[in-house]
Amino acid sequence: MSFDTGLFWSTLFSATFFKAALVALALTVISHAAAILLSLPLALALDGKRWWLRWAATAYVGLFRALPALLLLLFVWNGLPQISPVFREAWFSPFVAAFLALTLNEAAYQVEINRAALSAVDSGQYQAGAALGLRKPHVFFLIAVPQALRVALPPTVNEFISLLKTTSLASVISLTELMAVTQQSVASTFRYAEFYSVASIYYLAMVYTLMLLQKRFERRFAWAKPRGAGNAPHG
Repeated sequence: MSFDTGLFWSTLFSATFFKAALVALALTVISHAAAILLSLPLALALDGKRWWLRWAATAYVGLFRALPALLLLLFVWNGLPQISPVFREAWFSPFVAAFLALTLNEAAYQVEINRAALSAVDSGQYQAGAALGLRKPHVFFLIAVPQALRVALPPTVNEFISLLKTTSLASVISLTELMAVTQQSVASTFRYAEFYSVASIYYLAMVYTLMLLQKRFERRFAWAKPRGAGNAPHG
């Protein structure tokens, strides 16, 4: 059975696959955004002075880094409705379940990125902010976070790309994202090469677009080199 070029092109530009790719991308964006918000206080707790907060943050990171994303997806989708009737309501859709599972999983990895980035900020920056009369929250958000962002950006984008590929696991809980639509198409036609090729192109397009954006952001947040740096005369 030869490769069906017509089927490949019609599928590549079909609304069904395009919408499924958007679902995967949307799930990645909101899950990663929520994971960053959740991981920031966890990172602060890990380096904080209160032992019980450090213990709780350490336990969270250890638990959710140890659990496979697939297991977490299945537990949230199938297990939570057995634990509480709240999760048996109509609002608890496959998308919401995937969002919860992936956010919890991703935050456990993002917390180490945030922690390392905040640790890279020189302590003198905090002292300088205090000397200017700024309160601690202002020093943190106006001075520390912008500097930490430069350090955290490359690994954060890498985590985002990894999460985008992880969303393909959500097909097991019936979320109609890109991989689920691909599997459904393959099951009904047995045209493996055509549909898997289309899915590959969508993932490649999204990943390489993100990589290009990453380079642009890195250049934008890079510190300016001192005038004359790299052009010093040899002695």
